[in-house]
Amino acid sequence: MRHGKKINHLGRTSAHRHAMLSNMASSLILHKRIKTTVAKAKALQKYVEPLITKGKNDTTHSRRVVFSYLQNKESVTELFRNISLKVANRPGGYTRILKLGHRLGDNAEMCYLELVDYNENYTTQVDTKTKKTRRRASKATTPVAETAPVAEAKVETPVAPEKPAEETETKE
Repeated sequence: MRHGKKINHLGRTSAHRHAMLSNMASSLILHKRIKTTVAKAKALQKYVEPLITKGKNDTTHSRRVVFSYLQNKESVTELFRNISLKVANRPGGYTRILKLGHRLGDNAEMCYLELVDYNENYTTQVDTKTKKTRRRASKATTPVAETAPVAEAKVETPVAPEKPAEETETKE
């Protein structure tokens, strides 16, 4: 029975598995998307998401901890400079698995593992939504003064001049 055994060994020794996950994590950070099997992607998600969380806190200690996992200066620099700024307000869930189907050679289930904030197809749809507001009578919630005045075309209708009161009276 496999009680409490959460690590997928992926058919490798522990040194090979750690080296493979380190290389895949570096590739994911540098390229923002990698194509791999679903089993490796799930193992890599558990490996890389705590590193991205560490990347939010830019201290010497956290850089050294992340470098001990990745062993790649360029990926550590990319993580702390660019990725940490983009995921600063996200409370987790930095990666996404998109399943592709089965590989022809060995029928392994393939997928893309990507960083969530770097896929323009998904992020542009989220940004275009307008914020729903409730209809209230309060003047503080309606931004009438903030809107730019709209130029209205003034159309003058000719008005007939009024006749003086003397002319309108009938003479007897």
